[in-house]
Amino acid sequence: MNLVSFALIFTGVMLNAVAQILMKAGTNAVGHFEFSMENIVPIGWKLATEWHIIIALFCYVLSVIVWVLALSRVPVSIAFPMLSMAYIVTAVAAWYLLGEALSVTKLVGIGVIILGVIIISRA
Repeated sequence: MNLVSFALIFTGVMLNAVAQILMKAGTNAVGHFEFSMENIVPIGWKLATEWHIIIALFCYVLSVIVWVLALSRVPVSIAFPMLSMAYIVTAVAAWYLLGEALSVTKLVGIGVIILGVIIISRA
């Protein structure tokens, strides 16, 4: 895999991770809610107009475009497993930015993911 292909995959991963963090920030801003017939419109409107969620959706759109470019250069059997890097980035970002727990179990899982990505990228 060349540098351009890796850069495309990494950019897609980062866009996806940013989108996840923004989605969580957006739902935090809206607060806990239940969907029911009575509140589906007001909650739907709050979610649709929350700036974190709007930017997150934009990041998802960009990530799809970048992903299509990556798949035009790299076999899906190599590219798709590399998406697991998003778990690492998202877990660390959630810990750092949102104050979520980063337990020993999560850190071991992150280590396993990193090992898997290294093995697959060398194939």
